[in-house]
Amino acid sequence: MPESNSISFTEALGRMKPVTLEEMGSVKLMNRIDTKYLTNEVTLLEVLADAALAGYRVLTIGDKRISGYNSVYYDTPALRMYYDHRNKHLVRQKVRTRAYLESGQAFLEIKRKNNKGRTKKKRTEIPIGELMDFKADDAAVSYLAKHSWFTVADVSPVLATKFRRITLVNPAMTERLTIDTALNFENFRTHKGASLEDTVIIELKQDGRAASQMKGILLDRRVKPTRVSKYCVALTLTDPEARPGRFNLKVRTIEKTIGKKLKTYDIE
Repeated sequence: MPESNSISFTEALGRMKPVTLEEMGSVKLMNRIDTKYLTNEVTLLEVLADAALAGYRVLTIGDKRISGYNSVYYDTPALRMYYDHRNKHLVRQKVRTRAYLESGQAFLEIKRKNNKGRTKKKRTEIPIGELMDFKADDAAVSYLAKHSWFTVADVSPVLATKFRRITLVNPAMTERLTIDTALNFENFRTHKGASLEDTVIIELKQDGRAASQMKGILLDRRVKPTRVSKYCVALTLTDPEARPGRFNLKVRTIEKTIGKKLKTYDIE
């Protein structure tokens, strides 16, 4: 997968105090309200400078402040999860495996959205070699059956995503901000790939009970809330047979944000 022409965020992140994975335990927010934002890397530098002045801390693993993530999204042959999202079903699920490269951990993750807009994520650890196939893992198979209305017989790998993530927490440890850059996709079924170039997807995760200083920072930088799904945008770009509907508008919004057209390429 090609990388974007990334700006270096090392200097901006160097102005922040570190926070460890152990300290982050109090802001897991597995049952939460998520607000997503869309911007570009130039604006992100400004947001990071503001966050440093506001006392935000950056997740640091070893000496690394930017982490690599590999995810594999699963779906049915008819792309039920994709179309549930496209058709605006309020109650829906996504099933994926994800590897956290810096910590060396991998998980089977089930994200459920309810009709009140809350997202609840459940996950169980799996060997990192099972990202593409956990069918032989009895514990993972049972976990999926218990926490999802999909079974292992219903789903198979559809799409891989690779990206780099910056994670910030506010001084009060009441919210978490994930910032994803260098987003790249590969579709296993169509053998097409795509990059989001210098697009940045920001997600503010909170329980809704505490005020958010980050919302003010983003507003000051004219970064507005935008509903965007990596999986759905990736499928829109890499599967000519998928009916994108409103997701075409998301692709155009991304292109406007970064000032360039997104390209799809063949994977050999």
